[in-house]
Amino acid sequence: MHNNIKKNFPKVSVIMNCFDGEKYLEESLQSLFKQTYSNWELIFWDNLSKDNSKKILGKFEDSRIKYFCAKKFSNLYEARNYAVRKSTGKYIFFLDTDDLWISGKIEKQVEFLENNSEYKIVYSNYYIKNEKNNMLRLNSKKKLPYGLITKKLLKKYSIGILTACVSQSIFKDNLFKKKYNIIGDFDFFINLSLSKKIGCIQAPLAIYRIHENNYSSKQIEKHISELSEWVKTNKYLEKEHKLSLYYQKIYIIKLKIKHFLKKIKIL
Repeated sequence: MHNNIKKNFPKVSVIMNCFDGEKYLEESLQSLFKQTYSNWELIFWDNLSKDNSKKILGKFEDSRIKYFCAKKFSNLYEARNYAVRKSTGKYIFFLDTDDLWISGKIEKQVEFLENNSEYKIVYSNYYIKNEKNNMLRLNSKKKLPYGLITKKLLKKYSIGILTACVSQSIFKDNLFKKKYNIIGDFDFFINLSLSKKIGCIQAPLAIYRIHENNYSSKQIEKHISELSEWVKTNKYLEKEHKLSLYYQKIYIIKLKIKHFLKKIKIL
C-alpha cells in the first residue's frame, strides 16, 4: 500500500519516545519510512535530549512527523502517556529509538485488527539483534499465545512493546503507570489481558536491539525493585483470578544473581 489511503486503512500513530537516542535513531526512523503503509503520524516525544536527536529527526522532512519537547524530564512510561495523548490515529504503535521494524509490520497488524473486531490489541514475534556480535535470533521459536492469555503471559511473558498495535480506544480507560521505568509495558498488557483478548501474528515483525545501555547495573537494580513491588501489589491475582506469580518471583531471583555476578566482575 504505497501512498494509497483506503477506507480500511485508517490513520495510525507511531509513538517514539526519545532521550539521547542519537546512536541508532536514523536507522529506526528509516525502518518506519520503509513501511508499506503510508497513513501514519509519528509522535516524537523528546524527553529533553542533550544529544543530536532533534537534528537527526530534522533530516526527515515530512508533514507526518509531529515533534514535541517535554517541559520537564519524566519517567519513560509517563513520557509514553504524554505522547499517547498527542496521538490522533485509530491504532497506536510504539517504536523506540534503538529498535527496528520489518517493512510490512503496520499493514499486517492494521489488517488483522480491522478484520477481527473482537481484538483491540495485536502483537507479533520479533528478532533480537546483539550489537556485540551482530547476531540475529528469533525471540520465540514456539507458537505464541493469543486470546485470553494472562496465565500464559505470567508463565512466559512474550509481548514486546515494539511489536504491539493497540486500539486508541483502549487508552481512554488505560494508561501506563508513570511510576515504572522498566516494567510499565509488562504491567499494562498483563492488566489488559485480564479482560481483553490479545491477537498475535506469529511472524517476526520487528528487531529488538541489545546493546551496552540495555543492561547497565542501574537498570537491573530498577528492574528488581519494580518487579518486587509489582508482585506485592498484584497478590490479588492469586486470590481473585487463581493466577500464579511464581515465575515472576523466580525471575526476581535470577535478576538478583545476575546483578551480584556483575558486581563481582566490577570488583
